[in-house]
Amino acid sequence: MRATKRRDDRRAAWWFLLPVLVGFAVFYGYPAVRGLWYSVTDYTMLNTPSYVGAENYTELMRDGEFWHSLLVTGWYVVLNIGSQTLLALGIAALMHRLTRSVVLRATLLLPWLVPNVTIGLLWMWLLDTNLGFLNHLLGTLGLGPVGFLSDATWAMPSIAAINTWAYTGYTALLLYAGMLQIPQHLYESAAIDGANEWRMFRRITLPLLRPVLALVLVVSLIGSFQIFDTIAVTTKGDPVGATRAIYFFIYEEAFRFFHLGYAAAAAICLALILGVLTVIQMRLLRASRSDLA
Repeated sequence: MRATKRRDDRRAAWWFLLPVLVGFAVFYGYPAVRGLWYSVTDYTMLNTPSYVGAENYTELMRDGEFWHSLLVTGWYVVLNIGSQTLLALGIAALMHRLTRSVVLRATLLLPWLVPNVTIGLLWMWLLDTNLGFLNHLLGTLGLGPVGFLSDATWAMPSIAAINTWAYTGYTALLLYAGMLQIPQHLYESAAIDGANEWRMFRRITLPLLRPVLALVLVVSLIGSFQIFDTIAVTTKGDPVGATRAIYFFIYEEAFRFFHLGYAAAAAICLALILGVLTVIQMRLLRASRSDLA
């Protein structure tokens, strides 16, 4: 009787999973297989794809623009994840220890709800060298205008700052949710022993937050490698390729130069790189184990 009930539960579970599995197969599985096929063809949207083997991958390995776009993306990832994670940790810790206001949490989430194109346009106007509010403010302080989006030195840090502004609140809420799972009595015991807030954060919060922090870092890593909207709206890969990240490189190869087979090969390489980095990150952070056990 119990075995029959277990089989019925499994059948019901598969029926519930069926819409998700169909959606995944149609919108993720099929495009992935088709992209893999295109990556070994000479497809240009104007011809019938013909098999060329590993020619696209061989050419990628010799393409200086491809490696440059990876370096640009790596620089952005360091800037974005570093600033976003540190700010989010600080905000989450302050909310956890000082206030748990629902209004504050809703306010933090607002930038994340704004479409990326809107955010890019907003900050493009604010950071404009001639008409931007920020440069106007610097001018009133006697400082010269800064080409935040037109200077090769400032362009990528500015892009990273824009996305840090947009996503820090959401990241902080994820970390805050993880902090709520930490037993309160640990902080009370530490306070009785004379530990200050910084010591409690370093010895209690960070170690027990590791699984959630690992998840946040992995999601942030994948999202950072996929930076496209902000660059497409603000700099379009300029100045002198300083913001031509890997996603923008793939976009240009596919829809500007119509090298779809070549772009598909670059996308497959990016997926492999992200897979390797994710595994390394999960192993280093021991994401599957928690000190709460």
